[in-house]
Amino acid sequence: MNSTALYPYGKLQMIAEFALRIGLWSFFLHMEEWPAFERKIHQEELWLYKNPRTPSYVPSEMLWFLVVFVPLVVFSICFLVTKDFSDLINALLGYTLSMGINGVITDAIKLTVGRPRPDFFYRCFPDGIQYPNMKCTGDLEIINEGRKSFPSGHSSFSFCSMWFVALHLSAKLRTFSNGSHQQRCGGIRLVATLIPPIVALLIAVSRTCDYHHHWQDISVGSSIGIIVSWLSYRLYFPSVTSTSEAAVSKRIPEKVEWRYRDV
Repeated sequence: MNSTALYPYGKLQMIAEFALRIGLWSFFLHMEEWPAFERKIHQEELWLYKNPRTPSYVPSEMLWFLVVFVPLVVFSICFLVTKDFSDLINALLGYTLSMGINGVITDAIKLTVGRPRPDFFYRCFPDGIQYPNMKCTGDLEIINEGRKSFPSGHSSFSFCSMWFVALHLSAKLRTFSNGSHQQRCGGIRLVATLIPPIVALLIAVSRTCDYHHHWQDISVGSSIGIIVSWLSYRLYFPSVTSTSEAAVSKRIPEKVEWRYRDV
């Protein structure tokens, strides 16, 4: 078997790519433990942070399961259909790069801004009794986490992951290719492409329902995820509307994708 066909990159390049991702993820996990900037809260704006503390509608465990499991399943299915190992490697490289960059950017802004969450008051004063100068009496770890509202990590990670999946699906299914409106089941292709971003949107919106983020947090977080995933996707793949030979060869063949066409 031709090793060049199996591995689209040289060994040194793959080692460098792997090391970069390890570095990004290690730095991100380290930043998670850093204290955020302690922004002064004025009395007249205190009402913004006095929402009740409630459990997350989408806990972190569920978030990580979705943003990791869904892309891996989609990439695997595309590989089983196209048998293109190079395409699978590119998908994994683009996806892991986008998630690493997204994590570092999101946490860097969180730590720098230090915006309190909507439920910060009850993180600071668990008994509901306010002390002078906002001297908190709660658990220090919970208080520090309460200062990391902007931007929303749930929103940035969900959109970073799901937007990359949507781009990957739209290319494979030719959702936005020239003449896509003339293809059979064009509506099904579009719906399949839209499902991942809709899931990300629901996750992002849930962060305002459980009072863990302000609407500005999820708006900026979602935008960061979309931009980073698009940049990472375009680093390894052509445009989803491209008609070049390289792009077409990596899409799911019509005869494989729609087996019932001649029925």
